[in-house]
Amino acid sequence: MSRALLSVSDKSGLVPFAQKLVELGYELVSTGGTYRTLAEAKIPVIPIDEVTNFPEMLDGRVKTLHPRVHAGILARRDLPEHMEKLAEFDIKPIDLVVVNLYPFKETIQKPAVTQEQAIENIDIGGPSMLRSAAKNFTAVLPIIDPKDYEIVIEKISEGTVDQNFRQRLAAKVFQHTAAYDALIANYLTDSEFPASLTLPYDKFGDLRYGENAQQQAAAYTDALPENYSILQADILHGKQLSYNNIRDADAALRIIAEYSETTVVTVKHMNPAGIGQGQTVEEAWDKAFAADDVSIFGGIVALNREVDAQTAAKMHSIFLEIIIAPSFTPEAYEILAAKKNLRLLTLPLPFTNQIPQELEVTSVLGGVLVQERDLVAELPENWQVVSKVQPTSEQLASMLFAQKAVKHVKSNAILVAQNGQTLGIGAGQPNRIDSVVYAINKAQAKAGFENAVLASDAFFPMADSVEYAAQHGIQAIVEPGGSIKDQDSIDKANELGVALVFTGNRHFKH
Repeated sequence: MSRALLSVSDKSGLVPFAQKLVELGYELVSTGGTYRTLAEAKIPVIPIDEVTNFPEMLDGRVKTLHPRVHAGILARRDLPEHMEKLAEFDIKPIDLVVVNLYPFKETIQKPAVTQEQAIENIDIGGPSMLRSAAKNFTAVLPIIDPKDYEIVIEKISEGTVDQNFRQRLAAKVFQHTAAYDALIANYLTDSEFPASLTLPYDKFGDLRYGENAQQQAAAYTDALPENYSILQADILHGKQLSYNNIRDADAALRIIAEYSETTVVTVKHMNPAGIGQGQTVEEAWDKAFAADDVSIFGGIVALNREVDAQTAAKMHSIFLEIIIAPSFTPEAYEILAAKKNLRLLTLPLPFTNQIPQELEVTSVLGGVLVQERDLVAELPENWQVVSKVQPTSEQLASMLFAQKAVKHVKSNAILVAQNGQTLGIGAGQPNRIDSVVYAINKAQAKAGFENAVLASDAFFPMADSVEYAAQHGIQAIVEPGGSIKDQDSIDKANELGVALVFTGNRHFKH
């Protein structure tokens, strides 16, 4: 008779699965709460201490950590000396191990959980049994997921349990225990950049393809998901998000998180196309759309206020991929849901200043780069006016709006803005003057340009950017400063009557 060991925290599907195993000729061994659940269901089961001849002890910390358990799991059936050793000590082989682990993740997500409570939910015996079973998968079926119960019973019944199936289950075990240990390691680690970097993620789902059709892709969420993530959004209407949708929507959320005022952000290819603010969400939309009514075609829109019918009607008139907002009025939803392929998403916006200072990971060939998020707060009281001309209060307000936006533009980044509205954006050019030229050329045709300011994500390496901006109508510039040629830019600003402000904060975005 084959023997199965069952010890589970998640008891969903346990009783019918165990009953099927008994019907298939398995002798069941179990522990603690799992044993009680099976016994109460009148399923024949042997308590673990009858196998080990040793009682559970230390409040359940020690119950399966015993040679009579692990030898039964680890013995190689193809080695006579292994089987002889089992016989010598009267140890029966264990052919199937069903274990899922103490709920450490769920425990640390509880409000006000103590470290003592978290530590008591670190499973030791469970991972040990699983790893033993997974190591010996050629002879032992290791099962970690209740979702696999049905296929396991089906294959045992049909006699189709092959080595490929066994290996898949073993791989799933090691993936799970690795993620489990990584979560514990991160919980206990107080070093920002530890010697070994463990990053637990849970699969969100397969994607149709990656950036291009020839690239396969999948999405993964943080093991401890956050409500500001696009992967946690509720999709009220439309199909699932694509790889590019997710990245563009993530960019939109990062931008709109900068603002507590009523704001609308439009995004295309991870760069802002337009940003607008207003007294109403409709006014904010009008300004964002007017900022760039061409690039928004096929783009993403994020709003940090409820979408009303008037704003929905205007958005309905153009082709958009995604609209993200905290909510939609019933009338707005009805208007927008008339478009079959338009995705409508809700997230608890605004979440200004709620994005935590966690590490961001970027892949490179053969490794990853890790850095803190750029969450520095731009505070005008810390800025330095370096020109003779002083900026007006209106210009300073526009500078602050622009500085919050420019850090989300691909470098070299230049952004022209006025009164809560972007007018022109120069993104990702190999040199800064080209970005200046592009941004100003886009902005000059927009209403309000005569009051516009120009923001740069990094210092000007020479005075040409200041000169070009001044010659084309810009009267105030905000930039980090820090170049060995800063004085050249200051002198040029003074020569041309431009207000020049240094922030001290660079915002490269590669």
